[in-house]
This record gives sequence, structure tokens and C-alpha cells, in this order.
Amino acid sequence: MARVSARKRGRFITFEGLDGCGKSTQLKRLAEVLRAEGIAVLVTREPGGTPIGERLRSIVLDSATLGLAPRAELAILFAARAQQVHENILPALKAGRWVLCDRFTDSSEAYQGGGRGLGSEAVLTMHRVVCGNLQPDMTVLMDSDVTASVARARRRNLAKVATAPDGEADENRFEQENQAFFTRVQQAYHAIAKREPQRVLMLDARRQPDVVHREIVEVVRQRFLGAANERQSKN
Repeated sequence: MARVSARKRGRFITFEGLDGCGKSTQLKRLAEVLRAEGIAVLVTREPGGTPIGERLRSIVLDSATLGLAPRAELAILFAARAQQVHENILPALKAGRWVLCDRFTDSSEAYQGGGRGLGSEAVLTMHRVVCGNLQPDMTVLMDSDVTASVARARRRNLAKVATAPDGEADENRFEQENQAFFTRVQQAYHAIAKREPQRVLMLDARRQPDVVHREIVEVVRQRFLGAANERQSKN
């Protein structure tokens, strides 16, 4: 297992959910709160986050690669993830920085394990081997309506394509899947949350963004900042 010194280790928080659920917005808002508290924060995403990872992202999300086999898709995602862990996440945690990551291995378990039907064990085995079994301290799972989230993601990605330079890869590959696929993805996310309730905070993303934001901040303060604040008040 990838190990980081507990004495100075930063916190690793991931955000998960269907595309279009609002997780990226909530991640950015939490990062702003933490920075206002004087905490050094690294914000990153998957697939991507590194130059190599971004090149792999353009392959796996591009609608031109519709023929990509499910296991090949999984392998590409883990290649990008392994580079991210090596280049970004572990160094930041070792330096005492907090890492907020838009997607991590839970996404592979949901999309490839559930959506593609590869199963959880294949994904978790890959994670142990390729990523040293590095686990987030907390995962925020934005639970949303399947139809509404996918429609929002499709509109967003099509708008990006309309304004992108000629020849630039789009990111519409997953949005071309059917309702049954995304239902399986959501069911897999629910299974992860049920299996790991201490790590996964599942929130109703159908509510107003401000309400969701306040709940995330409250839980983060309780779990990670309360003890530190208490120590400071005693000094």
C-alpha cells in the first residue's frame, strides 16, 4: 500500500458522481474554503491531471474512440491514474498539502465495473497493483437524477465542441451511452457507498448547490479540522 507519513500528511478528498451532477463545482467551492483557512490545496482531475494523463484523457473520452474495448478503456484510465498518483497526489500529501480530486478509482468501479460489466474485483485488483491501494480520506458522492445529469453533461460537452479549435478531441464518448448504462453506474456508486460508509459521504445533489456546499464544508470541518482547531485553542 502506498504510505505517507502520518505526521505531516495532507488530506485526500475525492468527488464522485455522474457527469453533470455538479461535483466539479462543489470541489472548487470546497477548495476556496480550505485556502481561506490557510490550507495548501492541490485541485486535480481524472482522467488527466498530468501532461501524460491529459493525453490519455483525450483518447478515452473522445467520441472518435467508440470502438475502445472495455478492458482497454480500464487500462488507459489506470495508466493515467498511476501517473497522477506518482506525479501529483503522493508528493502533495507528503508535503502536507490537501488534494481534492475530481474522480478517482470509484469512478472506474462505477463506470467500468458497473456500467461496462467488468465487475468490482477487476477494478479493485488493478487499484491495488497499479496505485498501491492508495485510499481517499473522504469521498463526496453526489447522488443525482440519471436523466437530468446526463442531459446536462451532453449540453455542456456539445457547447465545448462548438467553441473548440478545429481538430480538438471532444469529450462526448460516455454521454453517447444509453439510460441503462448510466443506471448501472449509479447502482454501482450506491453499492460502494453502502460498502464503505465511513469513507463515502453520499449527498443528494438534486438540492440547491448552496445547501450541498454547506453540508460538505460542515462534514469536512467535523472530520478533519475540528481536532486541529481544538489543539490551537488550547495553545
